Amino acid sequence: MSTETVAGVLALVGGAEWQAGCEFDAELLKRSGGTDVVVLPTAAAYEHPERAVATAQAWFAALGGAATGLMVLSHADACREENADVVRRAGFVYLSGGSPLHLRSLLKGSAVLEALGEAWRRGAVVAGSSAGAMVLCDPMVDPRGGAFTVGLGLVEQMAVVPHHDSGAGRHLWRILELAPGGVPVAAIPERTALLREPDGTWRSTGQGEVTVYLDGRQGSLADLPV
Repeated sequence: MSTETVAGVLALVGGAEWQAGCEFDAELLKRSGGTDVVVLPTAAAYEHPERAVATAQAWFAALGGAATGLMVLSHADACREENADVVRRAGFVYLSGGSPLHLRSLLKGSAVLEALGEAWRRGAVVAGSSAGAMVLCDPMVDPRGGAFTVGLGLVEQMAVVPHHDSGAGRHLWRILELAPGGVPVAAIPERTALLREPDGTWRSTGQGEVTVYLDGRQGSLADLPV
């Protein structure tokens, strides 16, 4: 997906969303221009998605916001125009963590995915944590073995490894071995966000620091696609 017309902020979060350490959400809420957040617990469809929504509601309420769950839990849900309309009109959309493969298969080719791209290009804030961050990029790391597969492509020619400060980091060496040449890999700790500004620049914020790898060597945020 072309990023030339993108006007919104994109936040790729390394996991443990909506907890202490994620105070960058206050900035995202402010930059959305409103107080409402649409939460897609889609990646957690088989992991009590209502609990993810409840956590988000409590977190954003403490920040002066109001989170609402959009229960897109099947591909049929993702193809419903009424759900797409909610996403299209939103000023802030947040994709929760969970299963990246389920999230990808459910959203791929859907009206909700198309609406998400439209909202982002017109200036909405879009955030994805863990699975949500992985899937928004193309290529995407396959969690089953560290190989690379097709993502949803909101950002192209870049991959994300979440939970860099926990178990996922142990497999980073294999992911870097399998990474396509010239494709940067952003390793993001929990409670940490990699933010893409409207002008295409990137910055790290939150509890940890994002590390970028390119062709097997440590790079910098400047290696990420504009």
